[in-house]
Amino acid sequence: MRTLRLALCTLVLTLSLLAHSAPAQAEDIIVSAAASLTNALTSAKTSFEAAHPGMRVVTNYGASGALLKQMESGAPVDVFASADQKTMDQAVAKALVNPATRKNFVRNGLVLIVPADSKLALKSERDLAAPGVARIALGNPETVPAGRYTQESLTAAGLWEPLKPKFIMGNNVRQVLDYVLRGEVDAAFVFSTDAMQAGPKVRVVREMSATTPALYPIAVCTGSKSPAAKAFVDYLLGAEGQRILGGFGFQKP
Repeated sequence: MRTLRLALCTLVLTLSLLAHSAPAQAEDIIVSAAASLTNALTSAKTSFEAAHPGMRVVTNYGASGALLKQMESGAPVDVFASADQKTMDQAVAKALVNPATRKNFVRNGLVLIVPADSKLALKSERDLAAPGVARIALGNPETVPAGRYTQESLTAAGLWEPLKPKFIMGNNVRQVLDYVLRGEVDAAFVFSTDAMQAGPKVRVVREMSATTPALYPIAVCTGSKSPAAKAFVDYLLGAEGQRILGGFGFQKP
């Protein structure tokens, strides 16, 4: 009996020591971000994690409006990065983010693109009305900021209604870009950073003008339980974060 008791005590002590010597679990920072940020933010999070041992950034990319709906439905999110002010305004109005932490952290532009091997002689958005142009891809303005900027620009030019029959709506800006890369559409409207990611596979016809600048806001969510959420936001706003984002074509706000 004494031998058994001694063995049990030794086992308990060993397990206790193992538990205390086990490496600490990484602190997760869940980030929901606009689809156009996919490559840039993936690179930034890798750099952030290297500089902050014990912290891990978990990213979820999609259309800003769709991400907002996920948050409304109770999806756990620590940091929200939108591609437009309207969606972030809605997040503030619904008390989903802390307005005191809201900052504009990058700026983007909207461009009209065609497949690199396109034979269409397009020079501006007005040429999209030509009979040879059958399919034009853009993000759904209801949920996709790039689509909303497109609608604003085409409406100002008096082209929104005339071109409507040719529109192919995408669920996010990366889906729109994929339509072009697969040659499924004649032209598309995407962010300039998306065109940059596609490289020689697409040709930029022109940069579009818009009355609303494509400023991207970021904020810490009110339901966040992560003390490190603000640290990640600060990192993106800092010199190193801005350098990384700039390398993917994003401009300073």
